[in-house]
Amino acid sequence: MARDLEIDLLRALVAVAGNESFTQAAAFLGRTQSAVSMQIKRLEEIVGLRLFERTKKSVKITPEGETLLVYAHRMLRMNDEALSRLIAPDADGLVRLGAPDDYATCLLPSVLASFSAAHPLVRLEVTCDNGVDLLELLNDGKLDLVLATHPVTSIAGEVIRREPLHWVASPGFAHDDSEPLPLILFSQGCVCREIALRALDSMDVAWRIAYSTRSIALIRNAVENRSGVTVMEASTIPAEFEVLDGKNGFPALQDVVISLHRPSGDETPATAMAADHLTRELKTMRV
Repeated sequence: MARDLEIDLLRALVAVAGNESFTQAAAFLGRTQSAVSMQIKRLEEIVGLRLFERTKKSVKITPEGETLLVYAHRMLRMNDEALSRLIAPDADGLVRLGAPDDYATCLLPSVLASFSAAHPLVRLEVTCDNGVDLLELLNDGKLDLVLATHPVTSIAGEVIRREPLHWVASPGFAHDDSEPLPLILFSQGCVCREIALRALDSMDVAWRIAYSTRSIALIRNAVENRSGVTVMEASTIPAEFEVLDGKNGFPALQDVVISLHRPSGDETPATAMAADHLTRELKTMRV
């Protein structure tokens, strides 16, 4: 007897895997936790495999679940693209999106590509800058959507991701403790920069700014050349970099959130579709 993978069940799989929590997945899907648990149970019955290992404190996807997750992302993307082309085939217009350079480089390429595939008549224009400056442009009507970073203690906008913040350096980086710690950071106005400097000051660690830039490419290049230490959100750390948390007295850093900010007035259909797409994709993205 043929067995079919149902779209709703695959959406539940992606949500639970992305959030590593049935509770958070349920909130994202607009369902109860028990309903999401039943969906995962039904999916496990269909494939005849265990997809998650559950404990009281954690939810971890199994190797079999990881394999299915790859296909789930593809199938959901095709499903959403097909529906979008049928429901709003003539949607057009310009959507001006603001995002920090690291998000534009690390998180957005595949997300924006899938949106363009579903809505080929919508033109996307991406502006990269610090969140503070981007929000000013949004308020002035010069942008339609903005992705911005906020401390967990001062959340604004619609939260779509929570990101741990880490100290990062190139493997082999060495620092003379008698000298101020060289830092490679985004320019003033960057939330991650402010969190890092406050953490160092709270531990009476001497520091100096070796590089201050708005370019993630320049930050990566300086780190690769062992010019100093930086801070990065977990989803933006290159695999070849070393996480320094807990080493050599580096202080703990609080998490940050990535929020989507929308205009206060009416949205165009294209902007609304882009906002929904960004929210859905970034909430469930595993980097």
